[in-house]
Amino acid sequence: MFRKIQIFVLAVATFGNVNAQKTKLNSGDRPKLVVGLVIDQMRWDYLYRFEKKFGQGGFKRLLGEGFSFNNVHIPYIPTVTAIGHTSIYTGSVPSIHGIAGNDWTDKETGKNVYCTKDESVNPVGTDNRKIGSHSPKNLWSTTVTDQLRIASNFQSKVVGVSLKDRASILPAGHNPTGAFWFDDATGNFITSSYYMNDLPGWVKNFNEQKNPEKLLANGWETALPINEYTESTADNVEWEYPVGTAKEPVFPYKNLLSDYATKKGVIRTTPFGNTLTLKFAESALDNYALGKGAETDFLAINLASTDYVGHSYGPNSIEVEDTYIRLDRDLATFFKMLDEKVGKNNYLIFLSADHGGANAEGFLKANKILGGFFDEGMEKNLGGELEKKYANSKLILGIDNYQIYLNQNLIKEKNLDEEAIKTTIIDHLNKDPRVLYAVDLKKIGSSAIPEPIKSRVINGYNWQRSGDIQIISHDGMLPSYAKKGTTHSVWNSYDSHIPLIFMGWGIKHGESNGDYYMTDIAPTISALLHIEFPSGAIGKPITEVIGR
Repeated sequence: MFRKIQIFVLAVATFGNVNAQKTKLNSGDRPKLVVGLVIDQMRWDYLYRFEKKFGQGGFKRLLGEGFSFNNVHIPYIPTVTAIGHTSIYTGSVPSIHGIAGNDWTDKETGKNVYCTKDESVNPVGTDNRKIGSHSPKNLWSTTVTDQLRIASNFQSKVVGVSLKDRASILPAGHNPTGAFWFDDATGNFITSSYYMNDLPGWVKNFNEQKNPEKLLANGWETALPINEYTESTADNVEWEYPVGTAKEPVFPYKNLLSDYATKKGVIRTTPFGNTLTLKFAESALDNYALGKGAETDFLAINLASTDYVGHSYGPNSIEVEDTYIRLDRDLATFFKMLDEKVGKNNYLIFLSADHGGANAEGFLKANKILGGFFDEGMEKNLGGELEKKYANSKLILGIDNYQIYLNQNLIKEKNLDEEAIKTTIIDHLNKDPRVLYAVDLKKIGSSAIPEPIKSRVINGYNWQRSGDIQIISHDGMLPSYAKKGTTHSVWNSYDSHIPLIFMGWGIKHGESNGDYYMTDIAPTISALLHIEFPSGAIGKPITEVIGR
């Protein structure tokens, strides 16, 4: 009997070792497809504010099957679109990856530089150079999509899709299979000669189907009876900006199809821009056979209409709530499609956001909460102060990304003291009741600014592309261009607190309230795929989701 027990124990131990070895040998297994879903201007709280209105197959499926993180923040400022997408996919920050804003000021010329503008490439699918001449040339670091291509000896296919050029180009990396974005002039998806010399036949076929017209044909009604939108303010408030030619921000919007005939970009500020993007993403999946090859493929999708609607109406509007209800239904359809075409256990999804969004100034005022416009008259007042002290009001090139750019060429030409000029500006700003802090960006490390603000300023400061002085406004303060609707850019929770959910291949169900950052996403995906981290990554793999 003792001998039999010995044999049984040995057999169990051997079986366990074989299984352990099998697990070890299979540790290099990868999903067939990774799908990055970055929802523009999605605050973390939307997952739960609108939860009662969601069905089972979209956001609730992500929360019910995936692993969600409730305390993920953006570790830099300014919190804007181009930086958000870049930081998600590089695991890095503007100081390192080089994308210092949607645009920035060239310190030598004083001219505006758009993050993906590239005059050396030609538009493909349109004649409009402003819309079509774009590439990732300003991106210094590699992305997780770059690393996947390198790891597979460029056998993996990578495709970026968005209504926005920057939100397609920057996630797709330096050498993708393709990157496509929406052309407001033609209503088509286009690309540039950086990627290819002609649109693929499938893209031409998609464009010929006139999907925008079909989606806008019935206008925009609420998906549910309007009296059920109890999470939002009244339908018509003074701080909302209506879409297209609508006279008031009131449902239903029946003007959309006629507006589209003259201005194709109107679809952006409707939930149907998200529907269009997901339809195009499915077409890309089909025609590039993503998830069908021997190597892992990557589909990087940005859903941008949430941002356009948010900017126009603000986070507390029925329009924003309806956009998320409709997006939830679109995601359910999209996930079901992936189940059928790729296989439920064969794809890995992460969902996050590039930034959040502030409450509208009018909403704050109506509810007795601090708000206002931090920059009204600021540049003029500073010019007057500089005129008095230095007999020159043009020492400031401009204010961009909450940063003041000094006119370095003029300062040198007039042989002025740059440090004294900065001190004058900072002292003036620190007397402004709308300003919480103003600081010399070259001296931020020794400044009396508390964490996490100080680290976020440091991470966002790119010495070649950022300004000279950083302005930190009081909570709730917006730039004056956002008199209606809202915007984003600051360190506060409403702009920096974003969702993060992983679902699918290799992901267990759960949630965490641990401290994590946007920059942890790319290293986590890299670890799951067993590939090298992006070249400038400062984030760390999230072991809670990896499980090891």
